[in-house]
Amino acid sequence: MIKITFPDGSVREYAQGTTSLQIAESISPRLAQDVLAAGVNGETRDLSRPIEEDAALKLYKWEDEEGKHTFWHSSAHLLAEALQELYPDIQFGIGPAIENGFYYDVDPGKDATIKDADLPVIEKKMQELAAKKERLLRREVSKKDALKLFGDRNETYKTELIAELADGTITTYTQGAFTDLCRGPHLPDTSPIKAIKLMSVAGAYWRGDEKRPQLTRIYGITFPKKKLLDDYLALLEEAKKRDHRKIGKEMELFTFSQNVGQGLPLWLPKGTQLRLKLEEFLKQIQKEYGYQQVMTPHIGSKMLYVTSGHYAKYGKDSFQPIHTPEEGEEFLLKPMNCPHHCEIYKAFPRSYKDLPLRLAEFGTVYRYEQSGELHGLTRVRGFTQDDAHIFCSPDQVKTEFIKVMEIIHIIFRALNFNDYEAQISLRDPNNKEKYIGSDENWRQAEQAIIEVCEETGIKAKIELGEAAFYGPKLDFMVKDALGRRWQLGTIQVDYNLPERFELEYIGADNQRHRPVMIHRAPFGSMERFVAVLIEHTAGKFPLWLVPDQAVILPISERFNDYAEEVAKELKKNDIRVIIDDRNEKIGRKIRDNELKKIPYLLIVGEKESENNEISVRKQGEGDAGSMKIATFAELLTEEVKRQMNQW
Repeated sequence: MIKITFPDGSVREYAQGTTSLQIAESISPRLAQDVLAAGVNGETRDLSRPIEEDAALKLYKWEDEEGKHTFWHSSAHLLAEALQELYPDIQFGIGPAIENGFYYDVDPGKDATIKDADLPVIEKKMQELAAKKERLLRREVSKKDALKLFGDRNETYKTELIAELADGTITTYTQGAFTDLCRGPHLPDTSPIKAIKLMSVAGAYWRGDEKRPQLTRIYGITFPKKKLLDDYLALLEEAKKRDHRKIGKEMELFTFSQNVGQGLPLWLPKGTQLRLKLEEFLKQIQKEYGYQQVMTPHIGSKMLYVTSGHYAKYGKDSFQPIHTPEEGEEFLLKPMNCPHHCEIYKAFPRSYKDLPLRLAEFGTVYRYEQSGELHGLTRVRGFTQDDAHIFCSPDQVKTEFIKVMEIIHIIFRALNFNDYEAQISLRDPNNKEKYIGSDENWRQAEQAIIEVCEETGIKAKIELGEAAFYGPKLDFMVKDALGRRWQLGTIQVDYNLPERFELEYIGADNQRHRPVMIHRAPFGSMERFVAVLIEHTAGKFPLWLVPDQAVILPISERFNDYAEEVAKELKKNDIRVIIDDRNEKIGRKIRDNELKKIPYLLIVGEKESENNEISVRKQGEGDAGSMKIATFAELLTEEVKRQMNQW
């Protein structure tokens, strides 16, 4: 017999070799119907795998992230099975589950192509196969047998993957006539997959390498009920309306130019004003928390990034070195701000009395993203981080970490990001070569983050393998108005860069000590944050932040002079106001300015000019009546104060 411990702490005994599905059946037939996968001692597994020893068990349903991941992973295999029937010469790359759905990278075969127009036919075939309730059978195979199995089928992409795997670790899954190389986990059979939608076709280089073959990537999503698919498609339609690229153009916030270069945004005056307001907001908070502003160059010596380790880790993703006329002199466009801040720390001898030293910079960095991965402001080649680095003694780490968490919470409250969760991102213990630094450094850094979360009562999910190469981190995952998750705000504990840069301070014992470095970026990058903020608010920014708080609309040219007088009075009260004096009908002006999401529309005509008033129309609410200019100024100022007092 084996002991199974459930999440509520209760323990039951079962015969050795009992499966998770059998355990679910012993609890409730309904639970057995709904469960999709199982967590056995922290590992997500197939429900059909026997449990051979005492274990902690979690049963995952559709509502659980692990359940969705298993569902979509099995759906990727269903897609591949359908493609195999429709395209006999097809070869398969990889087919993972992703945050919303799944994809599969395929080579359709000689003279074959797969286009968006082909997706309905593939969907229909998937529905046919799902209805057969085919079982997904897991099998452990030797490396030799795996190479033969996929080699006999001329699966060059799969055999390349197998060649890199260790013998004794290889598994396959079979459903119907389709067998795939896969670690799993998967559904017991295909019957839960009821609603299927293939979303799009794109190109993807094999293993992300531009020098390798380009494969066809098919994106899809599936659900256990049709209503869930209908709701998701409706959500996508709403997302299209909120697309930051569309709203950014309508509100004249930013643009791109092929002459400037792909992935290099140009901030227009209104977008610049929005961004500067965000920067001023954070700078004021940082001032209260004892930060000092610094500025560093946009380039640095290649050796700077060799020392930091960034060149070894990100050299392929950086722009190529800049060579000067001086022989052997090489520079890189700055990929990270932290090495520069380390050099600022080293500029003077430091004492324990100088710590913590908090250096902040809105520093622009550059990464060479492949053109196919660029997307509006969310994926660019040049972006500005709201970066800061705190140099402190080991006993100050927790206190400083908590202060950074306070700053992030202030920002989220101010911008109505009220639904978020924390994620502790740790090193992958089975793949340490991805990281720099000693085991002891990592142990201390990881323990500090875990203890801070425990002491502050933050419930944080632990993710292995998601740490930065130099240290673990606490990431904040925010849900926007459409329920989509974005990583905004990160805090990282780093014992390694201070070591690589030989940073020191003289302690109270008059001995040399190594400081600890905390990296933090509450916004992350200004570009990506603004994109998320646009889509979260649909462009209806808080009044304190919006570039134009009001627009004055003269009914005709006769009232342009009065409009100027109104604007002058409002600007005396620090109200950001513009005038739309185009020779257009008032109805057209109202429609155009509502599209630009300006909170207040101030209409002026004969009656208003005679009474020294304005007719006020509020975005989304309609007419608010006529009032004196001073009354409106007071009303708007009070509204801004109320918003700012919330945080």
